[in-house]
Amino acid sequence: MKEPILDESSSCAHEPPFQEGLSQENLEGMEVLERLSGPKYPMIDAHVHVVNFTQNTPGFKNLLSYMDRANIQKAAVFGLPLMKKWSETEREAPEYYLDDDTACYYYSFTDGIVAEEYKKLSSQEQERIYPLICGFNPTDRYALDHIKRMYQFYPGVFRGIGEIFLRHDDLTLLTDGEVSRMNNKALYPILEFAVDYDLPVLIHNNISTTWIADYPKYLPELEMMLTEFPRAKIVFCHCGISRRVHAPFYKKMIRRLLAQYPEFLIDYSWIIFDEIICPNGIPDPEWIDLTEQFSTRILLGSDVIGNFHKMGVINHRYTAFLDTLSEETRNNICIANAERLFGGTKNRVETKQKKIYPSLYPEV
Repeated sequence: MKEPILDESSSCAHEPPFQEGLSQENLEGMEVLERLSGPKYPMIDAHVHVVNFTQNTPGFKNLLSYMDRANIQKAAVFGLPLMKKWSETEREAPEYYLDDDTACYYYSFTDGIVAEEYKKLSSQEQERIYPLICGFNPTDRYALDHIKRMYQFYPGVFRGIGEIFLRHDDLTLLTDGEVSRMNNKALYPILEFAVDYDLPVLIHNNISTTWIADYPKYLPELEMMLTEFPRAKIVFCHCGISRRVHAPFYKKMIRRLLAQYPEFLIDYSWIIFDEIICPNGIPDPEWIDLTEQFSTRILLGSDVIGNFHKMGVINHRYTAFLDTLSEETRNNICIANAERLFGGTKNRVETKQKKIYPSLYPEV
């Protein structure tokens, strides 16, 4: 259904004729609705899927248009490593992985879609987009070859790796093949590569399984990876929370991980923010304190899946939390951290700029 075209002379194109009769309370409410176009503070959206689970995208021009409306300066973008199968037994085509019980399978060309869309942009527009590579099976020891090929075939495009889908509740159960996990040895060459070139790696891995809430079942897998690769810049997306996934002493666990592993980062995207950090729109004081303490290690993101029109509303919900933070912390998690993580990685692999690290065990 087409939306009506508003004539410039029409009252509908300007203020409604009944606005004079509105109370002050209603006027303030209208101002709140107007501000839902985006967050109060400019930000870099560090978690944007530019395709859906059928690998369709409105395109990067469309993305930039909604970023402009939503007060989003830049975005870290990636595809989806999985494609939803449309089975011959299903009458309706699925669009989301939970739309029916058919499987999902790994789809490497998701990275090609991202690269081709990026190439359509002007050089000025490209400066606002940080593409990452995700189209590989993380249980396959050949996965690193795919990453290297993407850097070879699309030089000057990619800024890092992710979002790697590992343990992911229902999606794991629907994915063909071996269950992916953080301490799978197939990931080790990828993490070594990321450390060599100082690239960020975004991972999704639930900290526990659904309905097991008395202990963080998969925490040992996470710490095994962090211990093996202490220099890896791993972003723990959603802080390990997912649908129906909970763990006791959650804030204490995240605080301890940030304190113990100095390169470890987290993002506040998806339901971690709505259910744990800012339930019912009220910021949790303990999470405010944690954010202030580790302000250089936290990112924000919308986690949209090809539906860019939602970026403004989703990122607007951070405003109440951001209002409680110091100016330095707010700038860090809105802009500075993402810029530092993604901004300097262009052409690093292509020009073989490996990072030289100080020894972890200096000579006595």
